[in-house]
Amino acid sequence: MDMRNQATPPPPPDGSKTIWMYAAQPKIYPRSVHGWFAVWRWALVFATQALFYGLPWLPWNGRQAVLFDLEARRFFVFDLVLYPQDFIYLTALLLISAYALFFFTAVAGRLWCGYACPQTVYTEIFLWIERRIEGDRAARIRLDKGGLGAEKLLRKTGKHAAWLAVSLWTGFTFVGYFTPIRLLGSEAIHGALGAWESFWVLFYGFATYGNAGFMREQVCKYMCPYARFQSAMFDKDTLIISYDPARGEPRGPRSKKVQPAEVGLGSCVDCGLCVQVCPTGIDIRKGLQYECIGCAACIDACDDVMDGFNYPRGLIRYATQNGMDQGWTSKQQWRRVFRPRVLIYGAILVAISAALMASLWLRTPFRVDVIRDRASLARLVDDGYIENVYRLQIMNAAESSQRFTITAEGLEGLQLVPAIGVQTLSPAEARWVTVSLRVPPETAQSLGAGAHPIHFEIRRLDPSGGPDRAVLEKSTFVTPR
Repeated sequence: MDMRNQATPPPPPDGSKTIWMYAAQPKIYPRSVHGWFAVWRWALVFATQALFYGLPWLPWNGRQAVLFDLEARRFFVFDLVLYPQDFIYLTALLLISAYALFFFTAVAGRLWCGYACPQTVYTEIFLWIERRIEGDRAARIRLDKGGLGAEKLLRKTGKHAAWLAVSLWTGFTFVGYFTPIRLLGSEAIHGALGAWESFWVLFYGFATYGNAGFMREQVCKYMCPYARFQSAMFDKDTLIISYDPARGEPRGPRSKKVQPAEVGLGSCVDCGLCVQVCPTGIDIRKGLQYECIGCAACIDACDDVMDGFNYPRGLIRYATQNGMDQGWTSKQQWRRVFRPRVLIYGAILVAISAALMASLWLRTPFRVDVIRDRASLARLVDDGYIENVYRLQIMNAAESSQRFTITAEGLEGLQLVPAIGVQTLSPAEARWVTVSLRVPPETAQSLGAGAHPIHFEIRRLDPSGGPDRAVLEKSTFVTPR
């Protein structure tokens, strides 16, 4: 139930106090703003959405460039073919993301939230649609306060139809990373979408529609955990969006022809535009608040006002707490920004990124897993030979056919039965191969009972005549008592 327009009930007659668990908030109508930081925000909106919507349609080696084929357990990223066994690369990506977040937050606060977070990006897109259909801030307020008429119904219907179109296309694109998007489009056109595809398109579309169209700042203020622990990453040398009270106070309106000193006022004209453009509705003049997402819309708005009054820019700006308190110049503040914790974050980030790149560069074009046959660890066969059975999974991580040979070493007289010739794997194919290893009775007797180390060598034959690539996989050979 919407509590925003309901009066607070009187206290109970017994004097007890009622504590409301939901704090009702008025609807926020962000004003459009133009400026340097707005350009940066929209540049990142275009860049991130071109990447998100465009990658599934990009052809690559006869398939789409990025495809996470869960059914086949193969993940295609341009020329890379990854398997679940390559989970270490995902771990490295998560570590890089975490340290990048630590690094940029320690340098300049919530840059991720203000410029690249999907919640911010889609809220910007939905607000742009809203402004085009319903008008700017004043027009939207008048429209919502007015009665239901033909114009209001038409504008509201058009806005929600556009929101739903963007949301469903977003859900469709998301699913297109897991099901080939051209196949998905063909199924959608012919009404043959599968149950799971339909569910995730609608689920992701509904989440986009609800978060960007209705919840907006509530997601940032109450649902996102980042706002709650960001203070642990800030210190007095972190660049944050700051209002300069020494220059701005006392605030108050005045004529453009009057200098602040002449009327005993600061540079702040108390126009309220910094509050009107804020997507979370805060007043930056009250200092740093956890609701601030670092979008810098208030900086653009304030700079525009300062230009109109012929005052210097920077009443609201990126600054550090130490810099504001001690009156440092920008050069002095930047010198303290790159302090030990930032350098440590940066060094770790570079090291992990370099290790990931080196690992991908040196990665073999195939993988092998060796699994012992648990049903029969060891058995006695003809002529007293001891036999162990193994299953080898050979995964071709290249998008061309490859030929392999399999050998085993480590024990005297070790034999591969039956002798396996050259194995040919199709592009990105994974194949299970069952092999048996035998040792003669005299070897088994000399070894004694127990598990003895061996290794399989799977060698890729280079079709161009160059050096072969080989993978050694350790295992054990069990001799019974």
